[in-house]
Amino acid sequence: MKYDYDLAVIGLGPAGMAVSVMAAEMGLKVCGVEAHKLGGECMNVGCIPSKALLRSAKVRHLTTKFEEYGLTPLAEPAVQDTFPRIHSHLKYINDQKTTSMFKKVELILGEGKASFVDSHTLAVGERRVTAKGIFICAGTRPALPPIEGIETVQPLTNDTMFNLEKVPESLIVIGSGAIACEMAQAFSRLGCQVTMVKRGKGLLWREDQEGAGLLEEAFASEGIELRRKRTMTRIERADGGVTLHTKEDGAIHADEVLSATGRRMNFGPMNLDAAGIRYSDKGIEVNKYLQTSQKHIFAAGDCNGYAQLSHSAMHQGMLALMNAMMFWPMKRDYQSYVVPWTVFTEPQFSHVGPRESELKERGVRYETVVVRHEDYGAAIAENLGRGFVKVHVSPGGRIHAATVVGEGSGEMINEWALAIQQRIPMYRIMLLQHSFPTMSFLNKRVSENWMMNRMKSSTVRRLAQFFYRL
Repeated sequence: MKYDYDLAVIGLGPAGMAVSVMAAEMGLKVCGVEAHKLGGECMNVGCIPSKALLRSAKVRHLTTKFEEYGLTPLAEPAVQDTFPRIHSHLKYINDQKTTSMFKKVELILGEGKASFVDSHTLAVGERRVTAKGIFICAGTRPALPPIEGIETVQPLTNDTMFNLEKVPESLIVIGSGAIACEMAQAFSRLGCQVTMVKRGKGLLWREDQEGAGLLEEAFASEGIELRRKRTMTRIERADGGVTLHTKEDGAIHADEVLSATGRRMNFGPMNLDAAGIRYSDKGIEVNKYLQTSQKHIFAAGDCNGYAQLSHSAMHQGMLALMNAMMFWPMKRDYQSYVVPWTVFTEPQFSHVGPRESELKERGVRYETVVVRHEDYGAAIAENLGRGFVKVHVSPGGRIHAATVVGEGSGEMINEWALAIQQRIPMYRIMLLQHSFPTMSFLNKRVSENWMMNRMKSSTVRRLAQFFYRL
């Protein structure tokens, strides 16, 4: 059968960009379908604008701390210019950068959502497109918590908060995960009174509790109020603001409410049943090569539910295309690659590998090696505050997992991800020269401390003395 295209890509966010741009550069005929904007959620309403907001908030926050250093800021940053400035930057990126990446891809942009007619045919509005292979790279959408009145209130989500024209005076943040934490701190630093409300016990409650505790201390020092273990019964909008009712506190009032309680799938418009693709509320079912129940159809990124992170989506898109082109011995199992992640608060919180609780559940033998900012001269001199590098490592030096909290952790975690991915033992981290005095030097310090722990063995000490005295 002759097809219109070698491959069609549904969704041009991080995963779809990786597939379509790489395939087009290889000389394949590619059709990319995007119902909204190129770059998907990450570029337009996710990681890129949120980091711009965090940067603006940090600049304003620093100006308020100048007096601690005996300095006077030249001027107070114009807070109300924040959102227009972000919009102008995003427009530049989309117009001048992102669009040029797709010059070899035939785009169906803004004409509606793709829907399967059969396993090789897509409908987009009145158009029909056939392709030998199809890559589903659709994202997810915000999941609203089960609170009476939540949909009527139309809370802010990451999809809509960048449409604000100005920073509200007060904000309720529902949730305590990455997006909730990042936006709570950003809005607080922009002059908004922030109250975080959650059902559980604390921020990032499944992660390293020492690191989560440092984050909670930072939030408290900046005036962010955290209300834990709350039963939220209903929410309503009135008198120009919102009121959230809880069993414990009664009414909590604010100008706006931000819901940041996870993501959910949105497969309805795609008509997956017409293509015989198996799926559930957790995502599209894929094998280790990212193939769906139809072997010529792949699902990469958020839509398969594995790791809802932009960099993971990009990586999966690359692997899916490689697997579509290669024979069995060269295919790659996407789950064999580690997924580092970072929460871009201050302090930053980064992790790679299984959680410590998971290591215990598996019965894995490990020891924990920690180096703290308080013991590092550069961190003290630069007044970087508290933080640490914590690594879980086997007695023989195999690295299982790492958590880095504090300045630069988003950069530092990648070294540990590489070490875990490539099974680089601890002693090789020690033997690698690290630029000094960088924060990454703490990674080397951890490995040195691990080696010093080996010296506590009387056998190792006797061997060292024996060889030295030969």
